[in-house]
Formats: sequence, C-alpha cells, structure tokens
Amino acid sequence: MNSVGTLLRMNAAVVNGDGHAIHLTIPAKPEYITLGRLALTGLSRVHPLSEDVLGDLKLAITEACTNSVRHAYQDPGGAVEIAYVLHRDRIEVEVVDRGGGFSPVDPDAGLSDDLSEGGLGIAIIRSLTDELEIGPTHGARGSRLRFVKFIGDSALGDPA
Repeated sequence: MNSVGTLLRMNAAVVNGDGHAIHLTIPAKPEYITLGRLALTGLSRVHPLSEDVLGDLKLAITEACTNSVRHAYQDPGGAVEIAYVLHRDRIEVEVVDRGGGFSPVDPDAGLSDDLSEGGLGIAIIRSLTDELEIGPTHGARGSRLRFVKFIGDSALGDPA
C-alpha cells in the first residue's frame, strides 16, 4: 500500500442512538478535499437535504478543509480528520489537523483594504452555518474547527 492509502480512512458509527457519525481521514493535499464533499452527499441520502442546504454545507466543508491543507503543515505527510455527526435536527462537522495551528481573523474587526487573496474562509463558514467554534485541538498540537447546521423541515429535500 502506498503512503496515501495509509492516510485515507473512513468509518461509521451510531452516536447515542440519536445520530450517525462518519469519520474520514484524508491526506492534507488539495486533491483530496473533494472527498469531504462526497461524504456530505452520501449523508444526504441517509437524511435528505434541500439542494440549498447541501450546497451550503459543501462550501463550508471545502473552506474548512482548505484552511487545514493550506496552513497546518510545513512538510508533506500531514492528515486532515473530518467527523460528521448527523442528527435528526442538525449536522455537526468537525475538521481537525495536527499542524501548527492558526489564529483566525477577528470577525468584528472588519475587512481592511489590503486584504489579500484568501482569509475569507472563516467568514464564509460563519455565514453558512448556525454555530462555529475554532480553536486548538483537545490536548494535542493542531487546530479544530467545528460547525453546526440545523436542519428543520424547510431544509429537507424532496424524498422522491
């Protein structure tokens, strides 16, 4: 098995009888970010979502994973861990890396005229989701980004 194959892992479980959890570990490379989006598409088959909600979630996961891929590791070989927990009323997504971490831009500071390319990912995620937490991982090196999207009846897709 090549080194990429050892980093690519997925497993699923039931969480407290209330939800389904999917854990995906991908190499910290841009070409693997799409797998995070595909996992969301698969979850939408378990719990149908409207196209708008699914599109918002796909964009949010893309931005979260892109932050880890771009900023976490100086050297190749890192991984990005993605956890999806699907409940009846919400989807929780957590993206974790074991890299150097980062300090998010203060959302209340406003955008300066000299804002360079990038740097809007957190603002995009915040605008598309209902809850957002950013910080260090629990007890280890790296960053943790968690967002929640509530999915009421209006977020459900046509089950047909």
